[in-house]
Amino acid sequence: MARLRRAWTVLVFLLPVLVLFGMFRFLPMLGAVGLSLSEYHLGGDSRFVGTENYRSLFSDPVFLDSLCTTLGYAALYVPLTLVTALATAVLLHVVPWGRGLFRAALLAPYATSLVLGGVVWRWVLEPTGALRQPGLVLPALAVVGVWKGFGYAMLVLLAGIGDVPADCLEAAKVDGASAWQRFRHVLLPSLRPALFFVVVVETVSAFQVFDTVYVMTGGGPARASYTLAYAVYDYGFRYFDVGRAAAAGVTLWAIVLLVSLTQRRAFERNP
Repeated sequence: MARLRRAWTVLVFLLPVLVLFGMFRFLPMLGAVGLSLSEYHLGGDSRFVGTENYRSLFSDPVFLDSLCTTLGYAALYVPLTLVTALATAVLLHVVPWGRGLFRAALLAPYATSLVLGGVVWRWVLEPTGALRQPGLVLPALAVVGVWKGFGYAMLVLLAGIGDVPADCLEAAKVDGASAWQRFRHVLLPSLRPALFFVVVVETVSAFQVFDTVYVMTGGGPARASYTLAYAVYDYGFRYFDVGRAAAAGVTLWAIVLLVSLTQRRAFERNP
């Protein structure tokens, strides 16, 4: 009886949050699914068309190119962010002085407006021509994304490193393990939950990239940086085709969910 009473008490306190979460998360998601199954233009009538928007999307070469561009960006951004954040976290853990100052300095870009950062980086990169060359624009955008986002990943990994038992590292050192062996066989396995969290969060961020593309390249040159999120924006606010924009958004959500589940299975299979 006491346990049931505690459960109801917890539910009462959580109920306002659950209601707000449902209103601002689940209801818009259901609305997007409904719009994706209809033909609706801003200011016009709506009619049910079933999966026609999805068939139209996957027969559109521009949408398929945006999917490939997003995958290419994610393939650059996620590993680069992970390596940078992990290396920085290890260095901050090892360095005994100025740790708080360095941590604040490295986290500062994460707290900076992405639009403002994109404008500044555009000024920096424009003389190099990287934003005007199709083969260089995605790496340039990935570097800007890493500059912006690695500070958060660094903090997560730094907290994970702090939870690794010092006795395990000391025992490995006494047994003659080198610094690399201690990192490879002691530190990395202990960081698996934190690494999984960082990989999933940064993958979601990569698939949703929009601000830097909008500010720095506008999807160019020659659509070389035209991402899925930018396609959703174009369909909805440039062509006012809300049904197709919703279908593209639902497709983006499904891809991110599939990739996240695949990453989870990969982490579970490789202990």
